[in-house]
Amino acid sequence: MQLTDIVTASAALAATRSRKAKIATLADLLNRAEPGELPAVVAFLTGTPTQGRIGTGWRTLAELGANAWTGPPALTVSEVDTALGEVAIASGSGSARRRSEILRALFAKATEAEREFLFRLLTGELRQGALEGVMIDAIATAAEVPADAVRRAFMLSGRLPVTALAAVTGGERALAEFRLELGRPLRPMLASPAESLDEALGEHAARLVEYKMDGARIQVHVDRDEVHVYTRTLREITAHVGELVDLVRALPCESVVLDGETLALTDDGRPRPFQETMSRFGSQFGAKMPASREEQLRALLLRPYFFDCLHLDGVDLLDAPLRERHMALRKVAGEHLIPGEIEPADAASVLEAALASGHEGVMVKSLGSVYAAGRRGRAWLKVKPSHTLDLIVLAAEWGHGRRTGYLSNLHLGARDPDGGPPIMVGKTFKGLTDELLAWQTRTFQEIETARDDWTVHVRPELVVEIELDGAQVSTRYPGGVALRFARVVRYRPDKEPADADTIDAVRATLRG
Repeated sequence: MQLTDIVTASAALAATRSRKAKIATLADLLNRAEPGELPAVVAFLTGTPTQGRIGTGWRTLAELGANAWTGPPALTVSEVDTALGEVAIASGSGSARRRSEILRALFAKATEAEREFLFRLLTGELRQGALEGVMIDAIATAAEVPADAVRRAFMLSGRLPVTALAAVTGGERALAEFRLELGRPLRPMLASPAESLDEALGEHAARLVEYKMDGARIQVHVDRDEVHVYTRTLREITAHVGELVDLVRALPCESVVLDGETLALTDDGRPRPFQETMSRFGSQFGAKMPASREEQLRALLLRPYFFDCLHLDGVDLLDAPLRERHMALRKVAGEHLIPGEIEPADAASVLEAALASGHEGVMVKSLGSVYAAGRRGRAWLKVKPSHTLDLIVLAAEWGHGRRTGYLSNLHLGARDPDGGPPIMVGKTFKGLTDELLAWQTRTFQEIETARDDWTVHVRPELVVEIELDGAQVSTRYPGGVALRFARVVRYRPDKEPADADTIDAVRATLRG
C-alpha cells in the first residue's frame, strides 16, 4: 500500500464529522492493506508510529528542507515504517546525524501532502478523527467481528495495531486468545464525575465508597521476584520508585496485578503537592531548582494505596464483580488498602474524612461492576466539592506588570470527541505561581508553532487541571461556551491530550 492512500484517507476523515463515514473509510483501507502493512496503517491513522516516539523533535523536522517530490507518489507504507524504525533505534556517537539523514531521504521522496502528513505524524499533531473508539469499530467492521471482542483484546494487549492484525487475519478466535499477561500493562478503568454525593449514591444501591486521593495512578505487576510499576499512560517507572518495588515484592502472594495511587506524604500524613510526587516518576515538569532541592525530592518516600486487584496467584479477576475483586485485594494489600467502606451507613462521613485528610473527595463504585479497562463509564463515579476539568494548552500571552517577560495568560482547549483539533473554551492567568510562570515561559518556547506580538502558540501536548465555576453560553469561542472564573490548579504530566476532557464535558457544566 502506498503512503498516499493513507494521506487520502486522512483527509477524508478530517473532512467529515460523521462517525459512520469515518468507520467506512477506515474499514475500506484496512481491507486493502496487506497483513504485513496493517499494523503501520492502523498506527499511522491513529496518530502514532508503530515505534512510538522516535526521538526526533519539531525543529529537526522543520530543518529537513522544503523541496517536495514532484513526481507520482512513490512512498510505500512499509518503506516509511522501516525508515522510522531505523530512526528509532539509532543511538551512540553520530546518531543525531544518522537520524537526520534517514529522515531527509524519506522526506525527499514525499509529495507535499505526504510531507505534511509525516510532519504532523512525527510531531504528534495528526488529528484527523481516527480516535481509538472509531478505529476499534472500523477494525470490527473490516474483520466482521463484534466490536466488544476487539475492545477486549485491545484492553489486554494495549496495542491497537497488534489487535487489528489479529482481528483481520484470525477473526474472533484470534482475538479471544489475548489474555492478561504479567508484565504487560492494561489501560486503566476511568471514572465519570457526579454532581453530588447524593447523585452518586442514587446510581448505585450496592456500592463501595472510598477516598479519592490527590496522587498519581499506578499499576503494579508482581510475578514472584519480578516487579513492574506503570503510570496511567502505561509508561514504566520501576527504576524510579525503588521503595514501591521493595514493598510490593513483600506482599503475601506469588503473583498479583494491582491498581492504585501513590503519593508522598508530609510528616503529619497529609498529601504533599502533586508535582512533588510526579518528580519521583522522572517527570519533565518543573522549573530548574537548586541541587539541594532536587536531592530533597528524590529522598521523598512514596506511599501506595491500592483500590483494585486484577489478578491474584494465577487467577484473572477482570471479569469478576468488584465485590469479589475487593475481597482479593484485602488479602494482599493490608495497610496499603485505600481507605473506604462497603455500603457505609453514612457515606457523607467518608467524604468528610477524606476532605479533612487533605484528599480530593470520594469514589462511589458499583460492587457488581467488572473492570472495564480504558473506558470511562458510570460504574465508577468521582465526587469532589470543587469542579475541575483537564484541558489542553493551546497558547499563552505575554504578561504585564510584574509578569512582564513571562508567558502568562493561557489559551485553553477541550478535546474534540470526533477527533478534530482541540476546541478553545477560554483563557486564564489565575493560580499561576512564580515557579509555573518561569517553567511556562521556558517550556512553551520549546514547543511553539507560531507567535505574534502578544501570543505564543504551542503544540497541543500539555494538559492542565483547571478549577472553574461552571461554564456559560458564549459566542466568543468555537465551542459556544466559555469557562467561568477559571484558575490553574496544576499541570498534569501524567496525562496526555487524549485524556483531556471533551467539549461535551465542558458543556455539561453550563449553568442554567
